[in-house]
Amino acid sequence: MHYNLRKFDFIKLSRYFFLFSIAITVLGVITLAALGMNYGVDFRAGSSMDLAVQKNLQDQKEEIQSFLDEQNLGRYTLTVGAERVSIRFDDILTDQEEQQLKQGFADTFDPKASAEVYTVDVQMARELQTNAMMAVALASVGIIIYVSIRFEWRFAVAAIVALLHDAFIVISLFSILRLEVNLPFIVAVLTIIGYSINDTIVIFDRIRENMRFAKLKSKEDIAALVNESIWQTMTRSINTVATVFVTALCVFLFGGESIKLFSLAILFGLVSGAYSSIFIASPLWLVLKNKQKPKTPANTQTAG
Repeated sequence: MHYNLRKFDFIKLSRYFFLFSIAITVLGVITLAALGMNYGVDFRAGSSMDLAVQKNLQDQKEEIQSFLDEQNLGRYTLTVGAERVSIRFDDILTDQEEQQLKQGFADTFDPKASAEVYTVDVQMARELQTNAMMAVALASVGIIIYVSIRFEWRFAVAAIVALLHDAFIVISLFSILRLEVNLPFIVAVLTIIGYSINDTIVIFDRIRENMRFAKLKSKEDIAALVNESIWQTMTRSINTVATVFVTALCVFLFGGESIKLFSLAILFGLVSGAYSSIFIASPLWLVLKNKQKPKTPANTQTAG
């Protein structure tokens, strides 16, 4: 079976995509080493107060900051939305400080405001960090096992590299932009892994199906097959990503403050996942496939 290469050859240009991803990874490592992550209250000791307000206080952010400075409760991060005000304190508030802050906010800005306070101690923060890392690790191991059983180990290696690539890109972007990392961020990373492996599996499945009916005599034939398989699934991949991307974008633009960072992480991950599924996973599988030793014919018995 003959496969015609389209105008854009993914395999021929794969080295440039590999170099681009390596450069992004190195930049991410440098950024994480220099800046680290901006952990939210979920992953560090401190208190978080979320106030549901009955009037829009977005134009009074400076007044709220002045009010908080007067309270002398230590360092904090303030987010003011149309219906919610979120305050993240680096220190753990006492019961007296909580009541004083709630009453002072109600008297100064909104008497009908209702507040929820969430406190994390040092031990709990460490446990949450460990559990989050274990969740990502277990998801990756499960994917390796699934892909190895359904396909082969080369597909599994290519898939897991693409997944780690996607997760690391999102983590690096959050580090560079100094965006807050909390539990919804971990959920977003796991969601990204799910979408990314879905797109990758679709392409891998098409490669496997095409290999069943193709007569492959050289490495060039396999490269042409992989390139054609990517093109055959391109429309499906783009439509899937575009649909979810538009939804996540609407959530980011019109959703509440509490889920904005979650939807932003999804947006980053969708773009990275589509990129890795097309430009990283399949070409990487081809590299591993080309390193496979050719099968030798069985030895024939010679007459003595």
